[in-house]
Parts: sequence; structure tokens; C-alpha cells
Amino acid sequence: MKKFSQSVYDASADMGEYLRTWRKIYVLKATQVAERAGISPGTLHKIENGDPSVSMAAFLEVAGSLGLLSVLTDSLDPLNSDLGRARVNESLPERIR
Repeated sequence: MKKFSQSVYDASADMGEYLRTWRKIYVLKATQVAERAGISPGTLHKIENGDPSVSMAAFLEVAGSLGLLSVLTDSLDPLNSDLGRARVNESLPERIR
């Protein structure tokens, strides 16, 4: 298995636990969430147990099935931060093709 930094392992464990807690708050079985997310119960188990090697798509599908996808994307939007809003008018590097 690929070696990740300790901070990635820690964040994966936290986020997996948070998703599991949301699933339980909604009183959903793991099989229900896995089915809604279009993944196997084993993959959901890996996500909830903090396996950082699970695909981002699978993680996002689980978040979406719990109604949390917009919360995640909004939290990463630079315009939702003071720094991002302050620098929005600065010249940002353009993508080179």
C-alpha cells in the first residue's frame, strides 16, 4: 500500500468517522449508504475506517448520499475565505495548455 503522510492518515480517519456518525444520525445502515453511493459495502467500510487509498470519487459519492457534498465543496471554495476574497482581483496564474 502507498505510504501517506501521517496528517493524511489522521484526516482520513477523522473524515471517515464523521461520515459514519452522519450515517448513524440519519439512522441508515451501511448497506443502504453503499447502495445509494453506488459502491460496495466493503468500500464504505474502508472509507468509514479511514483508508486513505480509497478513491476520491467513492468518498464524494458517500458524502453526496448523505447530503454533505455541497458542504465539502463549499468549504474548499477560495471565495468563502477572507484571503480568497481579498486576492480575487489579483492576477492569478493562468493554466498553461
